Amino acid sequence: MNRSKQLSALTNTSQWDIVIIGGGATGAGAALDAASRGYKTLLIEQYDFAKGTSSKSTKLVHGGVRYLQQGNIKLVLEALRERGRLLKNAPHLTSNQAFIVPVFSTWEKIFYAIGLKMYGLLAGKLSLGKTSILNKQQVVELLPSIKQDKLVGGIQYYDGQFDDSNLCIEILGTAVKHGATVINYCKAIGFEKEAKKINGVKIADTITNQEYNIKAKAVINATGAFTNQVMEMDDKAHHDFVTASQGIHFIINKEFFKGTTAMMIPKTDDGRVLFAVPWQDKVIVGTTDTPINEAKIEPLPLAEEIEFILNHINRYGTETITRANINSVYVGLRPLIKVKSKAKTSALSRDHAIHISDARLITITGGKWTTYRKMASDAVNNATFIGKLKQQKCITENLQINLTDQKQEVINNLIKQDATLSEKIHPNYTYTKAEIIYAVNNQMAFNVEDVLARRIRLLFLDARVAMQVAPLVASVMASTLNKNQDWAEQQISSFNALASNYILS
Repeated sequence: MNRSKQLSALTNTSQWDIVIIGGGATGAGAALDAASRGYKTLLIEQYDFAKGTSSKSTKLVHGGVRYLQQGNIKLVLEALRERGRLLKNAPHLTSNQAFIVPVFSTWEKIFYAIGLKMYGLLAGKLSLGKTSILNKQQVVELLPSIKQDKLVGGIQYYDGQFDDSNLCIEILGTAVKHGATVINYCKAIGFEKEAKKINGVKIADTITNQEYNIKAKAVINATGAFTNQVMEMDDKAHHDFVTASQGIHFIINKEFFKGTTAMMIPKTDDGRVLFAVPWQDKVIVGTTDTPINEAKIEPLPLAEEIEFILNHINRYGTETITRANINSVYVGLRPLIKVKSKAKTSALSRDHAIHISDARLITITGGKWTTYRKMASDAVNNATFIGKLKQQKCITENLQINLTDQKQEVINNLIKQDATLSEKIHPNYTYTKAEIIYAVNNQMAFNVEDVLARRIRLLFLDARVAMQVAPLVASVMASTLNKNQDWAEQQISSFNALASNYILS
């Protein structure tokens, strides 16, 4: 993916079949779905790809154990099917992860064993492993850091895990291979209409401030937590379609939660689940569910959320975790379908919904990362109807998403040309200078944050280390992008301001 080449399509294309607003999971999925069906497809994202919710998940590809507890069998079945497909289609960015639910009474053991065995059975042929009942000794062997007081045993089950932002970027890269045009830092600023029906989008390149008027047969709004703002551009009188809640996650070193098995506590004080999941040689702990009044692109953790997770994880672990032990804290927003009768955001449906306005703006929202492909398919199906496009069958169920071989080949060639590019950017991590150049030239990374937050995951793994290497990353990027020292200094300052919000003082 090269941004200048992608931008050239804006002036060289008179009309698009489908324009997608939003470059997160659902928008990326819609771009791949539409392009692979042969439709002339454009995706625009006002920030970087996956900057919002789609890079700040719990990194799980899952059916949703607690949705089963809520009785939403339909959602669980759909998510389990999509989980299986995703692990098959992107095996290099996904993996099978064992989980244990520790239990502290015989009743709990029976209750959770029945529920989790049903969860495994619902997956059918796409099951990732057999659910099993463990005694206390087996649980302690697999979860060495768990407190043994009153522990009776546990239930082991399996779910999927993934690298969210890199999957999103590879989905977009695959969409480009199928003919899509995708552009980050490109904002929708208005709609064009004919006979009160949308037939185009006004967009602005936020880097150059150049504006474009784009003709489109159908427009999809896939902006997640920011759905309402785009709907308001279409109709100022519209009522909010989504409400948002935020969830925070901690990253800690694995010495505080030893082993390779994840832990899932099925019921916290607020009715959510608590996870402690090994990920990229660290451990993710989360999450909360806090209603918010305003969706922000970089939401901040609340003091009560921090204390809530610390309090809960320390109930179960032998190693006491304090604020000082947290490498990074990140916050993601959940777009939830607004239902007046539901008091708690944790009770709102994680299912997705489609809304078509009087002006024929197609809005897809809700759902979760695991079901992105199904959401995309539903959105494109509606777009083909609205745009009166020739019907083509969706082919993404078995479509491979894998650009790793291409990436490795390019990186190897860079290192052949300049051996210094094989140098690590930090001794404790495997990331190299060559990966920075690849991110700029092939993944449309435009600033230091794009690289350290989403192309490589250092901001999430250890925010302090990310700040330490920011000058080196800025220097490599400046050379690649032909930028001067002032640009590099500005980038370092901007990144440090952002990264400081990922560190608990």
